[in-house]
Amino acid sequence: MKIAKRVLLIAVLFVLLIAGASSIVITRENEYSLIRQFGKIDHVVSEAGISFKIPFIQSVDTLPRQTLLYDLPSSDVITSDKKTMICDSYILWRISDPLKFAQTLNSSITNAEGRLDAIVYNSTKNVISSTSQDDVISGRDGELSAAIMANIGSSLEQYGIELLSFETKKLDLPSDNKAAVYERMISERDNIAATYTAEGSSEAQIIRNTTDKEVTVLLSEAEKNAEIMIAEGEAEYMRILSEAYNDPSKQDFYSFVRSLDAVKASMQGNNKTVILSPDSPIAQIFYGR
Repeated sequence: MKIAKRVLLIAVLFVLLIAGASSIVITRENEYSLIRQFGKIDHVVSEAGISFKIPFIQSVDTLPRQTLLYDLPSSDVITSDKKTMICDSYILWRISDPLKFAQTLNSSITNAEGRLDAIVYNSTKNVISSTSQDDVISGRDGELSAAIMANIGSSLEQYGIELLSFETKKLDLPSDNKAAVYERMISERDNIAATYTAEGSSEAQIIRNTTDKEVTVLLSEAEKNAEIMIAEGEAEYMRILSEAYNDPSKQDFYSFVRSLDAVKASMQGNNKTVILSPDSPIAQIFYGR
């Protein structure tokens, strides 16, 4: 009897130990713990730490909580001008609602990636099909990714998924028509450059003509003002002289100075000899008559 009791006690302790161990749930920082009861999700543990469940009745599944990367397969897309391009891209995503994720996708990352593949590819195809090839190529710096993200919108919320980023690794032309497209684009850019150059030359000529006209007008106005000032100066000079020599006592001196100026003006070249007749007004001044 004692041995049977001991065996029974050991068995009970063993069962209790197993039950206690199986009731502990350890949730890490980078995961969610889904507590299932008879296969149905009872509750979700989102915080890291230790929690408990009912042993033998409840079970635990885990889902990743960190950001996940999915590399989409390369695919052909057609632009609005009916040109084929090759799109190779990847996405960053995470599980935002583990309960919805488990209910709609059966807690399967593979199922989630399949759904992401279909939704992202359709959005990429829709955006590029409404965009010309030139705009697709020029939008590789971020505009295209933003347009695709906006097109997807909140359609992934029903699966408990949050799409964090869409990025293109390669968005290029098929090898067989890449050279022809590049040549056409270069030709179009050359035509645009020539148009800008012609417009710039025309504007420059208009500016030069306007400036030349303004300079001519300003020079003409300055010359006119200069002539007016010279005439006014000469008139003032004559007035001053007239006032200075208006006195009869100064008239003779004025006549003498004017005669000297006349003689000086007549002495040109190396010959400084002046021949005057006796009855010349200048000779009369020198004679003191």
